Amino acid sequence: MEFYLYLALFSPLVGSLVAGLFGARPKTLLTGLFTSTLLFTALVSSTILLVHILDGGDIIHVELMTWMATGDLYIPFGFVVDQVSVVMMMVVTLVSTVVHIYSIGYMDHDKGFNRFFSYLSAFVFSMMILVMSDNFAGLFIGWEGVGLCSWLLIGFWYHKESATWAANEAFIMNRIADLAMLIGMFLIYWTTGSLQYDIAFAEFAHVDVETLTTIGIFLFIGAMGKSAQFPLHTWLADAMEGPTPVSALIHAATMVTAGVYLVVRANPLYDLIPDVGYFIASLGAFVAMFAASMALVNRDMKRIIAYSTLSQLGYMFVAAGLGAYWVALFHLMAHAFFKALLFLGAGNVMHAMDDELDPFKMGGLKKHMKWTWIMMTLASVALAGIYPLAGFFSKDLILEVAFVEHHYILYAVLLITAMMTAFYSFRLISLIFHGTERHKQHGFHPHETYTFVLIAMSPLAILALVAGFLFKGSYIEMVTTLLPATEYHIHSPIVFWIMTIGTQLLVGLSIAYAYRKYEHAKIDKKIEDNFFYKLLINQWYIPHFYEEYITKPYRELSMIAWKQVDLKIVDASVDGIANIFYKTGEATHNMQDGNLSTMLRWMVAGTAVLLILAVAFTTGYLMLLLAFIVGYLYVNRLRREYVR
Repeated sequence: MEFYLYLALFSPLVGSLVAGLFGARPKTLLTGLFTSTLLFTALVSSTILLVHILDGGDIIHVELMTWMATGDLYIPFGFVVDQVSVVMMMVVTLVSTVVHIYSIGYMDHDKGFNRFFSYLSAFVFSMMILVMSDNFAGLFIGWEGVGLCSWLLIGFWYHKESATWAANEAFIMNRIADLAMLIGMFLIYWTTGSLQYDIAFAEFAHVDVETLTTIGIFLFIGAMGKSAQFPLHTWLADAMEGPTPVSALIHAATMVTAGVYLVVRANPLYDLIPDVGYFIASLGAFVAMFAASMALVNRDMKRIIAYSTLSQLGYMFVAAGLGAYWVALFHLMAHAFFKALLFLGAGNVMHAMDDELDPFKMGGLKKHMKWTWIMMTLASVALAGIYPLAGFFSKDLILEVAFVEHHYILYAVLLITAMMTAFYSFRLISLIFHGTERHKQHGFHPHETYTFVLIAMSPLAILALVAGFLFKGSYIEMVTTLLPATEYHIHSPIVFWIMTIGTQLLVGLSIAYAYRKYEHAKIDKKIEDNFFYKLLINQWYIPHFYEEYITKPYRELSMIAWKQVDLKIVDASVDGIANIFYKTGEATHNMQDGNLSTMLRWMVAGTAVLLILAVAFTTGYLMLLLAFIVGYLYVNRLRREYVR
């Protein structure tokens, strides 16, 4: 089975390197086909490994080579395929394969076609390192790899200032969080003597709670950056400046899921510090509602879906924070399928509408894009949590976890968020596909995308339908051999059915209201003047706060440091020293004029100076001599100026 591990891990790397060889050349269709084939190879290998684990096979643990070995520090390039990593491998390779095939059509006319596939495959390879490593150091390599690749892909259209700005924002904000994660890793090594998962987790039982709390907080700050949790969340919506396939990959299977994976993987740590877990859950619930509120009013199709991702990540952290790690992982998996489908459907709409993103300029596209409408509606139903689609099972489980654990405030927040999710999801569907064909007055001529693109998207649509049923048997049995096997059941059947049916009714009413309100939507100027509308459309003014009170002061401080310190002190000192040597050379270059008489005179003068210095030093008159020399030079300078 080791062969399939290596095949799953290194296939994306080979694709990235080969595509990179043609990066600066005109479009080569073979590049897209080759990288997609290799991603499919990784998917097949991951499937074989999943079947092996499901059948009760042994965990596959390999050590490729030694990376660091100095003193007591030993870090190998080690990889593990266990019940958790194999689920992530399947999610990453499946979504990535679909995105690669989709990108062949989406990036068809782009000059950077080959370069795009090189970056995209490198992105997948970095994520595979992250989820397959058997130690925190290897995880961190993949962690930084997805950060670098996200910077390359978000800023892929680097000729656009907005794209480069968004890429830099994502990169810098993640560097802030990654510093905290590094501190957490140093503390793990300091207290346990190892960064290997199995050794560190075993040693945590002998570490005091205060140290474990500190480690847990620092690791979670790292997760906050990658998974865009408040207050490190602003980069996620701005990352929509990248090509739409990038958005699908970031939001469904790679970068933003890394933070949730870290908390799930480090479950032996967080089980020992339940207070930190409760903070994680509370922040997750806040982010779920916070992000959903911004999606309610936004007029950018991709940003609405991005806020949806941010909200669903909040759900995942609620489950993980309350100790329901297998539930968090299940929602991560289910969410990946319908969220990738939503983003790819949005890409189809953008192509049909000449890259227009405002749904108020669309309407009636169902007539022209039937299959895209079906798939995006299916994905939205799954996102809203309607039975029997995937979102119903995973989101309802998280609600049950909060209720069973008696965290009723968290439950209420998540329930309200579920209603908001249904509303903004079908607000978007209604504005794009239903009602009057507003696109005509803007001169758009919509059309369906390529057939092979729709075929590539179909596995995601199928999984959005059936993934919810997967957890009932094999999934729970498999992952709970590694994760805590806690089951969450509402013991009263009456309460359970009231909650389930009530949730479905509330969600259904939200969908119906959204459809009715926006089917024939017109922009309401009165609403745009509303205080709450302004608050939400401006993202609660948090980006404005960052700009005014962090970015601008930092920029001004940097300007002062540049002009007053760098130019006037650092550069002036370096230039002054250089000028001294230059002028000294100019004044004394005649010493080397090749004339024997001149050279002998300087030799005698030098000998005399050395003798005088020696006598002055031995007799204690050195300072007097130096004062005499300085005084002589000063008087001589005054004399020359007087003569002039």
